[in-house]
Amino acid sequence: MTGPRKVHPAAWVATLYTVEGLPFVIVATVTSLMYKSFAALDPRITDARITFWTGLVAVPWALKPLWGPLLEMFKTKKFFVLATQFTGGVTFGLLALSLHMPSFFAWSIAAFGIIAINFAIHDTAADGVYVTALDAREQAQYVGWQGAFYNIGKVLSQGALVFLAGMLETRVGVLKAWTLSMGGIGLLFVILALYHTWILPSGARSAVEVTTFREVTRTFGDVVVTFFRKQYIWWGIAFLVIFRFAEGQAIKVVPLFLRSSRAMGGLGLTTQQVGKAYGVLPVIAFILGSVVSGYFTADRGLRKALLYLCLAFNLPFLIYAILAVVQPTNLLVISGLMGVEYFGYGFGFVALILFMMQQIAPGKYKTAHYAFATSIMQFGFLVPSMGSGFLSDHLGYKKFFIWVIFATIPSFLITWLVPFRAIPAEDAEPRS
Repeated sequence: MTGPRKVHPAAWVATLYTVEGLPFVIVATVTSLMYKSFAALDPRITDARITFWTGLVAVPWALKPLWGPLLEMFKTKKFFVLATQFTGGVTFGLLALSLHMPSFFAWSIAAFGIIAINFAIHDTAADGVYVTALDAREQAQYVGWQGAFYNIGKVLSQGALVFLAGMLETRVGVLKAWTLSMGGIGLLFVILALYHTWILPSGARSAVEVTTFREVTRTFGDVVVTFFRKQYIWWGIAFLVIFRFAEGQAIKVVPLFLRSSRAMGGLGLTTQQVGKAYGVLPVIAFILGSVVSGYFTADRGLRKALLYLCLAFNLPFLIYAILAVVQPTNLLVISGLMGVEYFGYGFGFVALILFMMQQIAPGKYKTAHYAFATSIMQFGFLVPSMGSGFLSDHLGYKKFFIWVIFATIPSFLITWLVPFRAIPAEDAEPRS
């Protein structure tokens, strides 16, 4: 009897992490642009309202500990990946229809909330496939590509999807434009789910066998207790939360800043222009930054590379302060400066991925503990992002982005201070 078919990681890492990146960025960022377009039809949709509600519906990505342990007990990681991709495709279709409801804002926010819960489960399962199907050497080898394609999903959302919606806005109106765009995303998820049915490895079966409710609760408790017993775990939690403090504020406001009128301190771009600004140079820059960072970090080791990654991640936020002060009109200049920021973002984001894989996840419950780590990391992004609209409304865009520069200081401090734990040999060595 032959073993399971061995599929080269390149055949599925790219598509799996593109799927992982798309819905998060649609919910956390593209929604801001969509509602900004609808604001022209309803003046009650303010920046503060947009950032609060779109930040709130993204919270499920920070609640992975609620279901992460369950993925260690039942079925395979592949089962949950496929189920959530199909469900997500259908739900995006329902979202597109909700935009035609009289109280469309409330209905669409509810739909985005369901999408967030579904794909937060998907991300936990997808990460579980990655950390169980690949050995330690392969994890390090493909981490740059993992990050690159996760953020290709991000840029496809902010670039291609926004450009398409902006183009359609001028031809068929705001409502039909976003209906077609969101419905198209739903169809894409269904197609990718069919592909992954054939190509994706199983990601290993459950780490423990459970047959009764008592065993479920005991295993759930063991997953939680062993997570918090890890050496330096509170330092690790602090690192994951604080590292993204400035990013959470900046990234949520940037799309609104790009769309706001120049009289209000923004750049006055159309939806289509925003899609162009995100869609070419930032894509290339991010991929390049992620891939280069993967090799850079693998060569030096995470501990020695960490401060360089922090510098690359945070310093480019200065770009948005420059844009707010100068308010350039040339779209190529705007996109080029954003490309510089995205190169640094891609280069530095590897720090978070590898820290979670190498310092947090190793142990008996890799999938669940990696899910815990990613949820904590998302809190570090979502909490400051929820209040960023209120802050930018109060300060104005120029002062807000100057504040963001000072908000990077905690990230440098925690990067300098965080200790590294010694990983047991049985968890650190590659699997045969």
